[in-house]
Order: sequence, then C-alpha cells, then structure tokens
Amino acid sequence: MVGIFVAQNYPVSSHAKNLPLLSDTSHLRKSLELVINTAKPRNYINVDVLDTIAERIQLEFLHYSSRVTTQDYKVGENTYKNVIASFGPEGGERVIVGAHYDVCGDQDGADDNASGVAGILELARLLKDKSLRYRIDLVAYTLEEPPYFNSKEMGSYIHARSLHDSKVQVKGMISLEMIGYYSDKKDSQDYPIGIMKWIYGDKGNYITIVQKTFCGKFAKQFKRLSFKNNSIPTKSFRSPSFLAGVSLSDHNNYWKFGYSAVMITNTAFFRNQNYHQPSDKLFTLDLLSMGKVIDGVFRALIELK
Repeated sequence: MVGIFVAQNYPVSSHAKNLPLLSDTSHLRKSLELVINTAKPRNYINVDVLDTIAERIQLEFLHYSSRVTTQDYKVGENTYKNVIASFGPEGGERVIVGAHYDVCGDQDGADDNASGVAGILELARLLKDKSLRYRIDLVAYTLEEPPYFNSKEMGSYIHARSLHDSKVQVKGMISLEMIGYYSDKKDSQDYPIGIMKWIYGDKGNYITIVQKTFCGKFAKQFKRLSFKNNSIPTKSFRSPSFLAGVSLSDHNNYWKFGYSAVMITNTAFFRNQNYHQPSDKLFTLDLLSMGKVIDGVFRALIELK
C-alpha cells in the first residue's frame, strides 16, 4: 500500500525556495487576536460569540473587497453564518479558499483554526486590487467542529451544496486547516502509517498538501504550483480518503459534491499535541512559517491556468 501511495504521489516533497516574504506577520498576529479574543469560547453553544467573530471577519474583509456577504442558515432555533469575500471577475469559474472559525469545546483554538482564518484574512490583503484569471471566494465557515462535524449542518457543507445547487462553475477548493504550528525537534512529527516517517521525516517543520486518490485537475495543478512557489518545505500526501486525517476538514464537503479540493495543513494532531486542548494558544505558533505558507498559496492562486 505504501509503495502505491508513494508512486501516485511522486514527487512527495519540495525544498523551500529563497523568496521574499509577502505576508505581514504583524497583520497575522492582529488577525489571530481578532478571532481568539472573546469573553467566551467561540463554540456552537455560544452563538452570540460566533456572531461577533463573523462580524469581525466581515469588517476585516471589507478593507479589501466591496463584495462581502454572509450566508445565514438555521440549525434548530439558532442562526449561524458563513462569511464570504470575493475577488476577481464576477463570472466564470471560481476558486474557493476556506477556513473555519469555530472551536471544539472551551479553548482559544489558536492553531485550530484561528490560524486558518488569519490565513484567509492575509490572502484578502494580498489579493486586493489584483488582476485575477478566476474569481476567488474567501470563505470563513462556522460549525466545522463537533457535534456538527461530518454533518449537513457544517458551514462548508452548506456552502458547497449551495454552489452545486446553483450550478456554479468551481475550478477547485483549498481548505486552510491548522497552519500555525511547527517544530524542528526530532520525533516531533507522527503519521497515520509508521513507515511514512521514513519517507517524510520525523521533524514537523513543513506544510502539507493533502489530496485524495483521483483528486482532479485542480488539485494536481495546485500541488505543482505550490512546489514551485513555496518558501517553506512542502510535502504532498495523496491517498484514499479513508486514511486517518485525510478527510477531517472542510474540503471533504466539496469532495462530496464532486469538486477537486485540497487541504493545506501542518497535519494537526499528528504534530500539534495542543490539538483540541486549552494549551492551543497563540504563543505556540510560528508566525513567520505561517506567513510563508500563505505566500505559497497566494503565489499558486495568481499562477493558476
């Protein structure tokens, strides 16, 4: 199985390129604080807090785009919101880049997933006034975490279904899921299959592009452009979606509707022991590495054919 996995995923990694930093780490910090600093945890129980975060994201998006909307939907008696900012042409194919802003339980969720939201807010800054081949929609999702994970109440499921039902042309989707935690320590990286450590190494100092088997044209092109444009070590995982961790984020809902999608992640609980713990704090994050990840996504988006 590992041999087949490597063969279909070749090459599996790319060394960092010496490229100028485009992202602003001070802006990343402010974006993280914007998501994290609330009186109560931003979980599904505290709808008022989720509304506050949605409003903060919306106001931040409006600094960079005049095309900002919310996608409201009901779960029981409560209303939850996705927030969407659009860039580039109105029509034609579009690319979705999304990250969820809710947390699991009572925690800050700095890496999971304030880091992803900070990523799309930084992308908004970088995309402002750019001439783009495709429309790019940046989406902040709600209700990714339990008890709604893997349900039709996930914000990303609602969004993906709306695109499908409206017959919107979607070129592809990118999920930013935990992009802030890195380590150069030996044995800081684990894997769903032990032998993968021989292939990918034992240090959690890289970012990953997660794809499924038969991932589609967009995913393959995005991997190639990411390998070309990365300023952080970048590795590609491509495997059946049932392998542990491969489908555990918002990109999975786009797969369900037949869209080509990838997840950009530091591998979550395979590396970050603060996963779903109160210790998932801002001070544990590496903002420079975060910025390099976002730069790679931005450069790939700009070069999409």
